[in-house]
Amino acid sequence: MPTTATALLAVLFVGIHTMAAELPDLRVIQPDLVTPPIALGDPAPGKRVRQVLAEYAGTDVHHALYLPTDWQPGGRYPVIVEYAGNGPYQNKYGDTCTGKVEDCNLGYGLCGGQGFVWACLPYVSKDHRQNQLQWWGGTEATVGYCKETVRLVCREYGGDPAKVVLCGFSRGAIACNYLGLHDDEIAGLWCAFIAHSHYDGVRTWGAPADDRASALERLHRLKGRPQWLSQEGSVAQTEAYLKSTGVEAPFAFVPLPYRNHTDSWVLRDIPERTRLRQWLRGVIEGASR
Repeated sequence: MPTTATALLAVLFVGIHTMAAELPDLRVIQPDLVTPPIALGDPAPGKRVRQVLAEYAGTDVHHALYLPTDWQPGGRYPVIVEYAGNGPYQNKYGDTCTGKVEDCNLGYGLCGGQGFVWACLPYVSKDHRQNQLQWWGGTEATVGYCKETVRLVCREYGGDPAKVVLCGFSRGAIACNYLGLHDDEIAGLWCAFIAHSHYDGVRTWGAPADDRASALERLHRLKGRPQWLSQEGSVAQTEAYLKSTGVEAPFAFVPLPYRNHTDSWVLRDIPERTRLRQWLRGVIEGASR
């Protein structure tokens, strides 16, 4: 027989999806931002480029790097690191996700192109030859790629190692803890986390170590750092899960009043984006003290 907490989460899961179906479509609001496409050449202010770590030369494993319009050599900038959702994905509302680093949106919507270096990182396939578009691929390789890329961004492009924020949508939201708290070394990289639509430990997906005991072990590496947790319709399921763990941290639970499973909400001038940007500014100011 399921535990009380498990039964409650099951009821919430059904209720959340029913609620989401009745909410308005996000696309009634026109975007005020357009995420920059990948350009050829070297990184430059306002430019987003494809990069490959030296050890992956000759493979298709790569990440995307954006330097803000106000970037200058010798400057110091907070960093947004982002993981994509699963791809290819499409739901009945027409929401899509390719799973590609090129098509991530959260980081750009968060900063509007200014003030932050933004890196979208790959999930590395098990054969270390390509970016994994669905689920985790080779977890250790993916974690290693992340550690090295954060070091690269801080060393070569003025990233401030005390102000690195990890974010993700859907699969990427789960990745905030599943990958971002995978071990003590990678857990120590982040000053805060932004997980939109899903959360590690709320349910299992059939991946290695995605059971609740393993998720709780990862969650203990959070060590009181802030997390923004949002989702279309309701975030009650995640809130109930975290309450059941007994882990305490500055969690911000923010439901979005739209039915869409997408990261493109940050490209629109809506109150939730304003609130998220204010939250992010507070996080960065706190990391400066």
